[in-house]
Amino acid sequence: MDLRRLPWVRRLAADYLADFGRLSSFFTGDPGDRAAWRRMVGSLQGSGHPRSEIADILAGQQRQRAAPPEALASAERLRDPRAVAVLTGQQAGLFGGPLYTLLKALTALDLANRLNAAHGVPAVAVFWVEAEDHDWAEVASCSVLDADLALRKVTLAPPPGAGTVPVASITLAEGTLAAIDDLAAKLPPTEFTPALLTDLRLAYLPGTGVVEAFARWLETTLGGRGLVVFDSSDPAAKPLARPVFAREIERPGHTSGLARAAGRELVALGYHAQVAAHEDAAALFYLDGHRQPIRSQDGRFTVGQTSRPAEALFEEVERAPHRFSPNVLLRPIVQDTLFPTVSYVAGPNELGYLAQLGKVYEHFGLTMPLIAPRASLTLLDAAAARFLTRYEVALETLAPQDEASLNALLQSQLPAGVEESFQHARQAIAERMGAVIEAVPAIDPTLEGAARSTLGRIQHDLDTFHGKVLQAAKRRDDTLRRQYHRTRAQAFPEGHAQERSVGWVYFLNRYGPALVDRLIEAFPLDAGRHWVLTI
Repeated sequence: MDLRRLPWVRRLAADYLADFGRLSSFFTGDPGDRAAWRRMVGSLQGSGHPRSEIADILAGQQRQRAAPPEALASAERLRDPRAVAVLTGQQAGLFGGPLYTLLKALTALDLANRLNAAHGVPAVAVFWVEAEDHDWAEVASCSVLDADLALRKVTLAPPPGAGTVPVASITLAEGTLAAIDDLAAKLPPTEFTPALLTDLRLAYLPGTGVVEAFARWLETTLGGRGLVVFDSSDPAAKPLARPVFAREIERPGHTSGLARAAGRELVALGYHAQVAAHEDAAALFYLDGHRQPIRSQDGRFTVGQTSRPAEALFEEVERAPHRFSPNVLLRPIVQDTLFPTVSYVAGPNELGYLAQLGKVYEHFGLTMPLIAPRASLTLLDAAAARFLTRYEVALETLAPQDEASLNALLQSQLPAGVEESFQHARQAIAERMGAVIEAVPAIDPTLEGAARSTLGRIQHDLDTFHGKVLQAAKRRDDTLRRQYHRTRAQAFPEGHAQERSVGWVYFLNRYGPALVDRLIEAFPLDAGRHWVLTI
């Protein structure tokens, strides 16, 4: 189905996918244009990226996590001066996070494989774990569907520091095992459940870092396919980003100003500005156990609540770059400084802030990679898919949590004569009473209001009776009603898009390893389309 039919897809993302020309001035090239890929690959051949250094850092992370050999081999390919990377990323969500996280990683793997085949270059899929955010609530929960298809949340008890320090600084406590037990209680048991829980307990061992656990779990699922997982908080990588940090400190507020200007252009074109950056803010945070914003005023910097001379901050960037962390505007710049990024796989909301970064890339002397939309899909069982097909129900009509679309469906199943009779009755009442309303003023003008009230009561009574007929239809066709609610519970749990609300651990539990195999078989999924897939 056309992605634009989905109610949560904003106009900017819709136009990017369906009418790229409207937004071409904000991006490097159209990901639907083969020539754009060829140009981008060519521009990265032999580029000055720190390939060996980043490969060494990746190898160190992978050894610590005991990553699969296929993932190790993929990381090694980055040493090749011809190599390119397809990046995507997300925060370290509990048990892998929502389904769209898996879809991002699979899209990156698919693009890397296609680039390798089409251009004969080593192409590596890299998942950038956003590890230095301190928003614990963003990563601490995972939702699954229980045996009754009700959305159930599993939440990790906050370890020390949760909510105040970067997630990368947090270590899993003993309560992690209780969260896995809670997940086990809420997941419908299948033949795959025991192995799934064993793997989760190995990845989420108490004493393991939250980010490391997420990376281990992602590698358990996709490392064998060659996915490279990068922990962006690794202090060893920060010296490679030192030039970016230094340039941001040299011209504090410039990055924010460029993003704000692009935001104003987008708004003038009828779109939205995703990021409203502060005028005096550097696009950096300072890490001192917490993540402190950095602001500039009168030649000095304010780090959190502490005033610092500019020279002191310059010196610290040079001496201790691991104490700095990019914000949402600078993260792509750091990412594409470290990796020879040919493409970034983005979700619909990410397109909004990336559209504000074209001039920021120019400011740092980089070319923005092609922005490839991630796959978008809803996973339904065979019964739900048959229901949609048999009754020609549009998927998006299931999103509202009222029964309007169910009533419309039931009404469409009524014998034609019943609904036709109601329409005739409404028309006849309106015509006959309309004649009465026109006639009575000649006798007594004050009776016109009474006549109109009488018409309203008759119409109301008829509508009430029509509702009773629909209720009778509901009772008569209770099977249809159950099918409707069952399908809606899968596609839009509590009214939210499945890919944004249900953790992919739920689907691994239901389908086992076949989930990844089937999704890979389904690729490539056309950009601009939302797919309904049955396994």
